[in-house]
Amino acid sequence: MEHQSKVKIKKEWDIVGARQMGRERAKAIGFGTVDQARIATAISELARNIFLYAHKGEITFNVMEGMNKKGLQIIASDEGPGISDISKVMEDGYSTSGGLGAGLPGVKRLMDQFDIVSEKDKGTVITTLKWVR
Repeated sequence: MEHQSKVKIKKEWDIVGARQMGRERAKAIGFGTVDQARIATAISELARNIFLYAHKGEITFNVMEGMNKKGLQIIASDEGPGISDISKVMEDGYSTSGGLGAGLPGVKRLMDQFDIVSEKDKGTVITTLKWVR
């Protein structure tokens, strides 16, 4: 199995492709069905944000190994407008798209690690990681 793969996000259908690839990668390294669903949900949110706000970007999957454990790192990156107030988008219930607002706080809860870096007019990189239990 490759240790890295990517899905470009340019159109709405790419969100489904990213979700499927993430689920396949998660299953291949030993995640159970519940964690596969959690990972797929996080990927959907990340890919949808790229599509809605930056219009293009990519989701990168890295298999992480070390200290007798395996995990899946998911990096969502774009060169969009950036996030002007990260603390605001990390509040539960906050939404700029009229959605339910589970968004990035939901992704953070679903994953074991979560990091966000964003710069105005340069884009956003969100790095998440889930370990196999």
